[in-house]
This record gives sequence, C-alpha cells and structure tokens, in this order.
Amino acid sequence: MRRALHAALSVVLFFGGCADKQQPQPQAQSEPAELRIPKIDVRSSLVPLGLNADGTVEVPPVETPMQAGWYRNGPKPGETGPAVVLGHVDGNQQAGVFFRLRELKPQDVIEVSTTDGQTKRFLVRQVNQVPKDQFPTDAVYGDTAEPELRLITCGGSFDRAARSYRDNVIIYATLS
Repeated sequence: MRRALHAALSVVLFFGGCADKQQPQPQAQSEPAELRIPKIDVRSSLVPLGLNADGTVEVPPVETPMQAGWYRNGPKPGETGPAVVLGHVDGNQQAGVFFRLRELKPQDVIEVSTTDGQTKRFLVRQVNQVPKDQFPTDAVYGDTAEPELRLITCGGSFDRAARSYRDNVIIYATLS
C-alpha cells in the first residue's frame, strides 16, 4: 500500500533534547479542521484532498486561494507519519493562504485543530525550496517514526508559458 501511494505521489510536481524528556505520543483523532500559523497570520479551515484521476494529489481550488487542504489518504496531523497540508501561494489574482510560507524558520509554531476540539502543535524543523522536477517524494510522504507535518506550496519564479511556478516550498515540522 505504501509503495502504491509513493508511486502515485511521485508525480506530484504541481504543484536536541534531554534523555528524560518524553517523546510526543502519536494519537488517533478526528478530522483536521483548522490550520493556524501565527508568525505569518495564517488561519484557514482544512478541506480534505485526495488524488486526481491522473494520480496527482488534489489541491484546493485556485479560485479560493486562501483555502488550505489536508491529504486525506495519509496520516492525520498527530498520527505517526507525515500529515500533508497543501495551499496556494496565490491564485485568482490575489495572495494565497501560503503566500508567506517561505518566511517560516525553525522553531516557528504551526497549529492544527481537529473536529473534536483538540489542537496539535508542531514546530518547524526545516524549510526547503526545490525545483518541481526534483520534488523529494520520499522525504515528504515517506514513513516517519513520529508524528510530523508537511506544508507544501508553489514558489520560485513563475513560468509564464507553463502558467506555473518552477519550484515548491516545503515546510517540515514535528509534533511538540
């Protein structure tokens, strides 16, 4: 199943602590409902996203660029593995929900609230900008030992002929 998911996702070009500290424990939970990133003034409900007919991951509608979505075929935020949230950098001639995503730095806070009232707090570990033709599928969607979060948007320069950005901005975060 995981290999099939990786194969499907590989075409997604569109788009230190003390020993006595307890590690975050993965928790099953209800659906993710809202994303908040205080540093860059992001607050968005989360819509579930699946796969398009061609095997690429759905993105929220570009006509509503302030809408973020979570990939429902992977782990939910707070469960073991990488939960994935996608959003637009811009669309419909306006800034998108992840317009300022590249401004995040390690230790910045990302919060995901669930439909049962819980809030999962993640800390940014790494910010990467990569060419779409070098998208790190395994690093983004591959298994992890702990609950993690990935935020993905477009970035870099805009290719007018292709009507698409050339890069992806990817945030890697861990449950705190």
